Amino acid sequence: MVASHEVVLEIAKPEHATLLFHLLELYLHDLSDIFPIDIGPDGRFGYDRLPLYFEEPERRFPFLIRANGHPAGFALVTRGSPVTEDPADLDIAEFFVARRYRRSRVGRTAAFQLWDRMPGHWIVRVSEGNRRGLPFWRKIISEYTDGAFSVDARAGTPHPWCVLTFRTPQGGFTRAGP
Repeated sequence: MVASHEVVLEIAKPEHATLLFHLLELYLHDLSDIFPIDIGPDGRFGYDRLPLYFEEPERRFPFLIRANGHPAGFALVTRGSPVTEDPADLDIAEFFVARRYRRSRVGRTAAFQLWDRMPGHWIVRVSEGNRRGLPFWRKIISEYTDGAFSVDARAGTPHPWCVLTFRTPQGGFTRAGP
């Protein structure tokens, strides 16, 4: 049975930087299973680009995901994607849901809220080595778009990338329920 959570996607403010940094450490720990990410000499993975999300508000968009009022994850979005030439494309640079909230529709609900909030042409890049993430993204994008999305493969290291693209209508899709 899937637990029911009240999910809120909120714009992260500079005062949330420490919280995001801590969540990024959990995210990078998970990714170290897929990518050759080393722990730094200070015992942390680190995420050097985090300050840019507060310095470039017209191009980078940090979001916190809360479930029942508790921090449950984040989404980092950029305008412009490394896989397209259109500077208006929206790209999910990083997306994370803490293990406690996985398989309970928190990620799905947060992603739907994100796409409804920021209509446009979306790019979701997922390493083919991410065996848990890839089925998640394929499923929820298919559900969100009623199957109206495209999939492309790109070379990558250490694994190829699956690039999913779709367009949200102005104002997002209308649906009943999370």
